[in-house]
Amino acid sequence: MLSFELSYDELLAYQGTNPRPADFDAFWDKALLDLDSLPAEAEFVDAVDFPLTTATAQHLYFTGTGGYRVHAKVLRPAEPTGPAVLLFHGYGGEQPAWVELLPYAARGFTVAALDVREQVGFRTPSQASNSFSLQHHLVHGLDDGPDGLLYKHVFLDTRRLADLIGGLPEVDAARIATTGWSQGGGLSLVAAALTPTIKYVASVFPFLSDYQRTWDLNLETSPYDEIVTWFRKRDPRHLRQEEIFTTLGYIDIQNLAPRIQAEITLFTGLEDQICPPSTQFAAYNKIQSPKEVRTYPDFGHDDLPGAHDAIYQLIGTKL
Repeated sequence: MLSFELSYDELLAYQGTNPRPADFDAFWDKALLDLDSLPAEAEFVDAVDFPLTTATAQHLYFTGTGGYRVHAKVLRPAEPTGPAVLLFHGYGGEQPAWVELLPYAARGFTVAALDVREQVGFRTPSQASNSFSLQHHLVHGLDDGPDGLLYKHVFLDTRRLADLIGGLPEVDAARIATTGWSQGGGLSLVAAALTPTIKYVASVFPFLSDYQRTWDLNLETSPYDEIVTWFRKRDPRHLRQEEIFTTLGYIDIQNLAPRIQAEITLFTGLEDQICPPSTQFAAYNKIQSPKEVRTYPDFGHDDLPGAHDAIYQLIGTKL
């Protein structure tokens, strides 16, 4: 237990290492205003490959920042009860299969699963492939400053998805939950930070937090090894170290955490060497809304036993 990390008591007090940019709040306030001025051009297209009688399966396409066409899967129940759930997938992974969305639709919940831009090579209705890459998303655009960071745009995609789903006639925008594992856990917190009306978040070992801490721990494993690789290729003597970690601070979920108004449940394995517990607690400790943490002392970045069932029940209870 905690063989490479802080003690549990220290985790509960840990406030993070990565620098917070001085204009962080102004940066994100402007980003949200810019997003609001950009037409979403949303299009819902029935998924003919997955016919249902209890719900309608649809592909949602919308325009995100930079003119990027973003995709999500959506299940809209035939007899909606008002709530909605937003699902976010792991780093470089795939969105859930349609059948994985059915448990929420069975409750009458609208459910949407985002394809993170540049990670999932979905095809548009015209059959034109969407570009994708397999790695280096964390440092993508780092040379171009905070506005060039790929994750800035991904974060804004979560807000746009929340707005579009919350705006559906069958959805109560005050009864939306978000959830995901790893990158999905991070994006579920981001969505709540950028969308104050989100009510509940179940976040499992969230990625995208406290970047300098991961470097200090010297865990040269994916995904945080991208930072080490960047320095080796771009700044081998670390002459720009403070600048680089400050720039990454714009997409550090610990800095967004104080904006969250939703109730939070964090699931974490205390032996996680992919997303170290201290990076997760850096964000968790800054959340000011109601929250709890469920720890798995002997588990790392694993399939945490019982977590899937617990999340399903929690979302049903909280919404």
